[in-house]
Amino acid sequence: MAELIRTEGLTKRFRGLVANYHIDFALGAGEIRCIIGPNGAGKTTFISMISGHHAPSSGRIWFRGRDITRLPVHGRAKVGIARKFQTPTVFDRLTVRQNLEIAALGKPVRQAERRRRIDEVLEFIRLVELSGTDASHLSHGQRQWLEIGMLLANRAELLLLDEPTAGMTAEETQATVELLRRLARTLTLSMVIIEHDMNFIRQLKAPVTVLHLGRVLTEGTFDEVARDERVRDVYLGHA
Repeated sequence: MAELIRTEGLTKRFRGLVANYHIDFALGAGEIRCIIGPNGAGKTTFISMISGHHAPSSGRIWFRGRDITRLPVHGRAKVGIARKFQTPTVFDRLTVRQNLEIAALGKPVRQAERRRRIDEVLEFIRLVELSGTDASHLSHGQRQWLEIGMLLANRAELLLLDEPTAGMTAEETQATVELLRRLARTLTLSMVIIEHDMNFIRQLKAPVTVLHLGRVLTEGTFDEVARDERVRDVYLGHA
């Protein structure tokens, strides 16, 4: 598996607070990684440094072998790094297709290719029959899928997802598991996912990185992490 992104000694300090300390992390093309940990563990700060929303105090970030540590947010979007925040950000008064069309403008391609890409994305996110529907009429889960689709329409290679199943029904959560696994398998899309829903992580069957007090506590499969007494003490035992 070809390496897509790597961090070396990534550290972030906010005045006297150390939010992340010396995080070494690597993710391959088509790989999904879940990030878990108690509140204040540094999960959001970590992906904010990858997305460019926070500059690291020290350390380096490499994407496809290129040092992007000082690259701004818009520069990272151009190379294929896209972030989805917890609350869906879509244009309510536009249709599903129009939302995707706006997102697709971020990459200069021919109109026919853009249409083909949007049709493909609609199939992936299972919103073909709702393509002419205003986004305001979608369910919460469908709005989450639409925003993921907007990242796909802009040809992202790495998705940073912050609690993508928050507020979803059990059926929507299962559909999201299937969507993300299909995207990784079919498009070789990589993802870093912050999530608190242990059932979702279990179903996703992706490797897990546990953060605690800004550091990597352990990494492994869901079952390996769940059996780790340190993880149960600091997180799972209090979930």
